[in-house]
Amino acid sequence: MTSTNPSDPPQAAAMQPKLTSDHQPERARSDRAGAARTFPAMAAEVDQIEPAPRRVRGVLNGQVVFDTTRAIYVWEWPNYPQYYIPVEDVIGHVLVDEHHEQQLRRATASRHGLLVGDVQRNGAAWLFHADAPPGIAGMVRFEWAALDAWFEEDEEVFVHPRNPYTRVDALRSHRLLRIESTGAVLAETRSPVLVFETGLPTRYYIDKTDVRFEHLVRTDTQTSCPYKGTTTRYWSVQVDSTVHEDLAWTYDHPTTALAAIAGMVGFYNEKVDVILDGQPLERPVTHFFDA
Repeated sequence: MTSTNPSDPPQAAAMQPKLTSDHQPERARSDRAGAARTFPAMAAEVDQIEPAPRRVRGVLNGQVVFDTTRAIYVWEWPNYPQYYIPVEDVIGHVLVDEHHEQQLRRATASRHGLLVGDVQRNGAAWLFHADAPPGIAGMVRFEWAALDAWFEEDEEVFVHPRNPYTRVDALRSHRLLRIESTGAVLAETRSPVLVFETGLPTRYYIDKTDVRFEHLVRTDTQTSCPYKGTTTRYWSVQVDSTVHEDLAWTYDHPTTALAAIAGMVGFYNEKVDVILDGQPLERPVTHFFDA
């Protein structure tokens, strides 16, 4: 199974194979009893607009659909922005007017499909009209999954744009860490790597030599994250006859910024017990596991 985001493992868009992610943006929930947030929230507000000072390109069927240095970030929800692209920077006649105008929350927009060679993607983009707020008129908002690939400068980006207000740090530690599930020890180490990502609980990555793989069952799941890259493999956790699906993962080839976690194993601390320096940690509540 393939999934979109690990911003940590994301939810798949209709036009993509299903991805998961530690790795879809997980939105902290602190409005429930016992679920107080213990990590920094996102900094942006809905409808915030900012310039995107980088070259952005989208590719479909081997052809560059747009190439711009004038994209803007628009926050449609607090966790991450979307790119809006000037219609003048859409290359060729790939936009197909579907003659469907709609009053969206920000302004009136007309729905367009994409046609590149023999590949057609319906409902792939919205072109905003003159009544849009300043900076949005004449901009095109593409569905991320409607394109085969997105690039920021010359690096491919997965799932959604990288949030300029998100910081992701991978720090080696010598704190004593133990991971358990229903009383069984899954991993124990004195040299974890702690990943601190804005808007997400701390993730703990462990060397494979410190993981007890007798409790892990390999699965076909794959996820992508804008900040970490694409996972190499996933495991479910099995203790006795109970199986908890897709609770551990690894990135053999993460992005350069997260090179410290290469080949290490991470666990969803929403679904396992984390004991740090002898103290059990409260399981975080996130959007990803809020079902």
